[in-house]
Amino acid sequence: MTYKINKDKREKGMLILKKMGFLEKSGTPISKDFMDHIIQMLFGEIWSREDVISLQERSLITLTALVALNREKELKMHIRGARNLGISKEKIEEMILHVSHYSGFPTGVSANQTLNDVWAQMDKEQKKEQEQAT
Repeated sequence: MTYKINKDKREKGMLILKKMGFLEKSGTPISKDFMDHIIQMLFGEIWSREDVISLQERSLITLTALVALNREKELKMHIRGARNLGISKEKIEEMILHVSHYSGFPTGVSANQTLNDVWAQMDKEQKKEQEQAT
């Protein structure tokens, strides 16, 4: 069974994925239909609703949910996206400190470690890109 595509929603979703850097770095592959649904419905329909909540705010909200649920794989990807949207490491650290009081300190420890790992990896990638450009 194939997922029916709405081209307008898909284009909106792809634009958001591009802004977040998700098209350059992807994790473990998932089925094409599931990916089409995520692009169209989650990013094309929900994330594109910037009239009340900005893209940066949605990113921080998503990070908060992923920290609270202890979803490390998705958290790694969304930390990259947040940084690509200009959200500072300090802001993410503050959110982790806040939400860990509700979700439990082990989720906060894990999220801090994940944040530090992803941030360091992105710093290395950025340095390598700069070296290659010169």
